[in-house]
Amino acid sequence: MRRVFALALVMAMMAGCVQRPDDPLDPVEPPPAVEPDVTASGDLMAGVEAAKPDTAVDLNDGDTADGLAQFGVKLFQESLGGGNTLVSPLSVLQALAMTANGAAGDTLAQLEAAFGADMDTLNAWMYACAQALPQEEGAAVHIANGIWLNAAGGLTVEPDFLQTNGSYYGAGVYERAFSPALADEINAWVAEHTAGRIDGIVDEVPAEAVSYLVNALSFDGVWEDIYREDQVQSDTFTAADGSEQDAQFMYSTELGFLQDEHAKGFIKYYQGRTLAFAALLPEEGMTVADYAAHLTGAHLREMLAEAQNDVFVNTAIPKFSMEYGAELSETLAALGVTDAFDPDRADFSRLGTCQGNELYISRVMHKTFINVDERGTQAGAATAVEVEAASALGPEERVYLDRPFLYMLIDCQTNMPLFIGTVESL
Repeated sequence: MRRVFALALVMAMMAGCVQRPDDPLDPVEPPPAVEPDVTASGDLMAGVEAAKPDTAVDLNDGDTADGLAQFGVKLFQESLGGGNTLVSPLSVLQALAMTANGAAGDTLAQLEAAFGADMDTLNAWMYACAQALPQEEGAAVHIANGIWLNAAGGLTVEPDFLQTNGSYYGAGVYERAFSPALADEINAWVAEHTAGRIDGIVDEVPAEAVSYLVNALSFDGVWEDIYREDQVQSDTFTAADGSEQDAQFMYSTELGFLQDEHAKGFIKYYQGRTLAFAALLPEEGMTVADYAAHLTGAHLREMLAEAQNDVFVNTAIPKFSMEYGAELSETLAALGVTDAFDPDRADFSRLGTCQGNELYISRVMHKTFINVDERGTQAGAATAVEVEAASALGPEERVYLDRPFLYMLIDCQTNMPLFIGTVESL
């Protein structure tokens, strides 16, 4: 039998899971019990105790944060293949984490190794992260989760699996008699929760489908200093293939210089300074793929944390808008997640059963969107996991993004990526 899950998210790998370092470390409040919305079979959560995190969560904890950042960097590295790229590690983490809450044995061990955290740690971290994401008018990240179950699919779901995802990920539960029309319902839900930026994640509803786990995420950031009309000028962007393209560049001077052995870049803040755009321009003669191969999660977080705020950076950002889509099963296999895709080895026994057939992941579909202009940045993402049964004046620098570059949307407190991508051409 077949089973399908789906999800959606946002841009710079580091944009929204914030715990102020100077604030006292508060324990995570127990998540409220979930009120599922079902059209048959009553309350699927009835009688199940809500999971209650009983430890304080430090979103800047080095081991956990570096591990999750490393997952994002590896996901990005394995997704590169020529052309523009944009992945949302947070979206993929949300989708896979909800799925992993149903895994056991070697399947679970491989997923936890890829995440860089065990599920207890990851669930608590993701819950605290979602609670800390900014929700201000000039800087906001919104996450929504839903679970669709086939009322006639023969699937028996473990209550603990639903409750864990309800408690930590705020997932609502919707029971339906699956039909081709369900794709329209789920896609409309994703579009609503990504402000229309992702208008479709489920292409069809197979007759064997028994469930979808869906997460939607949208990112909205207004520049701290919105570009004036005279700061936008026409110039030339040199694409990866050497061709020259006309582009509109936004010029400004920023404080927040980034540099390592092979690249230099800058940070530009959104309103409130809880979210930021970060860009890295590889040295002349080095491709973005070659540069990305040198990155690690720990190095990326360290570089962002050590941004030089006494260096003025003359910057130029091209206005750009793009969509990206990929199927991530091979990418995740390269990260060590193999058993989950093997019908003979996958163990999702903690998720449930389907008429005696084993469950395994058949596809992981991912879509992203970003728009960067004079006012700010808008982004969205969706991930579908398909499961089958079987300050002082100082020196100046210049970073003009007029050739291929890497960029991120980041959380300025945790330096964790929400989105990370490349621009190879405009």
